[in-house]
Amino acid sequence: MSTATLLVELFTEELPPKALKKLGESFATAIADGLKSRALLEDTYVATLYATPRRLAVSITDVRAVAPDQSFVEKLMPVAVGLDKNGNATPALMKKLAAKSLASIDVSTLERESDGKADQLIYRGTAKGHALHVGLQAALEEAIANLPVPKVMTYQLADGHTSVQFVRPAHGLVALYGAEVVPVSVLGLQVGNVTHGHRFQGATDIALMHADEYEARLETEGGVIASFEKRRHEIERLLFERAEEHGATLGEREDYLALLDEVTALVERPSVYAGSFEAEFLTVPAECLILTMKLNQKYFPLFHADGSLSSRFLIVSNMRLHNPHNIIEGNQRVVRPRLADARFFFETDKKTRLDARVPKLGAVVYHHKLGNQLQRMQRVQKLAGQIAVLIGANPAHAERAAVLAKADLLTDMVGEFPELQGTMGRYYALHDGEAAEVADAIEQQYWPKGAGGALPEQGAAIALMMADKLETLAGLFAIGQVPTGDKDPFALRRHALGVLRVLIEMKLSVDLPDLIKAAFGVFEDIASINDTSSHAQVELQTFIYERLRGYLREQTLGAKTLGAKTYSALEVESVLAQRPARLAQLPAQLAAVSEFMALPEAASLAAANKRIGNILKKAEATFMRADAALLVEPAEHALFAALTNTEPAFDAAFAAQNFTAALQSLAPLRVPVDAFFEGVMVNAEDLNLRHNRLALLNDLHVMMNKVADLSKLAA
Repeated sequence: MSTATLLVELFTEELPPKALKKLGESFATAIADGLKSRALLEDTYVATLYATPRRLAVSITDVRAVAPDQSFVEKLMPVAVGLDKNGNATPALMKKLAAKSLASIDVSTLERESDGKADQLIYRGTAKGHALHVGLQAALEEAIANLPVPKVMTYQLADGHTSVQFVRPAHGLVALYGAEVVPVSVLGLQVGNVTHGHRFQGATDIALMHADEYEARLETEGGVIASFEKRRHEIERLLFERAEEHGATLGEREDYLALLDEVTALVERPSVYAGSFEAEFLTVPAECLILTMKLNQKYFPLFHADGSLSSRFLIVSNMRLHNPHNIIEGNQRVVRPRLADARFFFETDKKTRLDARVPKLGAVVYHHKLGNQLQRMQRVQKLAGQIAVLIGANPAHAERAAVLAKADLLTDMVGEFPELQGTMGRYYALHDGEAAEVADAIEQQYWPKGAGGALPEQGAAIALMMADKLETLAGLFAIGQVPTGDKDPFALRRHALGVLRVLIEMKLSVDLPDLIKAAFGVFEDIASINDTSSHAQVELQTFIYERLRGYLREQTLGAKTLGAKTYSALEVESVLAQRPARLAQLPAQLAAVSEFMALPEAASLAAANKRIGNILKKAEATFMRADAALLVEPAEHALFAALTNTEPAFDAAFAAQNFTAALQSLAPLRVPVDAFFEGVMVNAEDLNLRHNRLALLNDLHVMMNKVADLSKLAA
């Protein structure tokens, strides 16, 4: 069957830059998937997506003009319902056949097949394959209907009365199969073979002769790099080139990747030019200048080799000019007032101390059920002091940082750039003469800023960060604001993960239940929370352990803690089943379980542990320690002796937190455990014997499950 390349392009007005990448991926994938589902693609097909500010397009190789015919089997109805006693079709069968467009078939040709209950009438036939224009029309409509559009626009077509909806007004549709135009339509557009080049520096109309020439002709004649990835790569190459020309760097790559994607979505013919501003602006904190340039102007700041901000920046332009003087001067003229505003905000803010702003937090609502920001600050202050004591930090510094933590929300700079909260608090605290540890804690209360972001570096910051997040979690859980599904408006999952990461990665010797109890304790003046506190604490603990389960399975997050080791779901579950209070021990417990599983005795011991657990659950009793005087059978004597010999080594290793040695000390128990179950009847008629044997199993069960629930490891 012959094939050719298919090109589909939707030409539009400027698409939203922050959504362009996803729009392009969705458009291309949906069309390819739609054609594939209709058998219009060979297995060897390759789909290439294109996305520029003014177009979404896809080129697909190895596309069939007509899909192959498909055999099908149609189960109609039971024979007893479809045929009368003479073998003629009943009205019910005739109606069914008419609905399936099979009214003309000879009923006697229908096959019969049993479904295990009754014989069914079966029709076997062949469906004609879709023609390309039919399949593409459906795929195109599906692609447009399912685009991840941030906001739909309604606009009128050229006829003046028909309205359509799309992310931006669409003005052109190209659909070429090889050299042939495919007759499809969408959004009121008539299909053609004409695409359009760069708005100022390319051919207005480019009549395509073949689908394969799209990308090359658009670049050579239209001045447009159609591929989002190629354009992105070219911009980054030019950025590096210009930075090197000025002996500077772009800084950390993760810090500019989002901006790189955004400017890639803003230009079709990228060029990069260098601009500069007066060095006097460098007296303003670098974060302010960087954010001003990146957020407002889409500039790439340049940095010196030592990481400090330079007075130069890079402009990504949509124009390639031999003399870019006017572009550079225009951008330098535009950025100066922005930088001047930042300097004004900074100098003005410094005139009022942070602690003088704190009382004004009483006028800022936090949550209508949880009070204002001043009341919240007082709760966080109390909790931060308690946590500081628990982790051995300076409680005075932690409490002072908590008092000042939200004061920068009332500054002009943070009012203009909310992203700088905490960062500006640190600068203003240092200017006010606060201790460095206090100032650092104000900034680091918001850490980690991303899934794998840096954690607070010292005691007061750790205490404040945990207090801030735990107070949020406790308060919102207490009033029923619990995340559901993918909805988490208060970012409680992120707060929980931050607490977990600090406890585990900073190896803090503090118990999670104690922290949660302390967090609810600071709400003692809110009666409605006290009424629901017990239930909410349990609910919050469960929520945090669920986040912990995901954290331990996510290697990109757990890499610092868990190293290159990958733990199975069973290994993770065995540790979490015990709801460990001291999370700092988790890495060692997981490693111990993993090494235990490598022992030849592991499978047998895990299975026995599971069996013991089931026996004890059915017993529903409270057990004392097993009494040696009540042992009868040789197998129970042997198990008792083995357990007695193992316990001292196990307990010593467990107390030293050498969990690997503790679990490995269980290996010699395999033989006596197996022998016990083979030779001893646990549920003896004599109650004393029965209770003593259950007590022996309970002693074994308690020891085996101190590090992890080994029954979870049983196959």
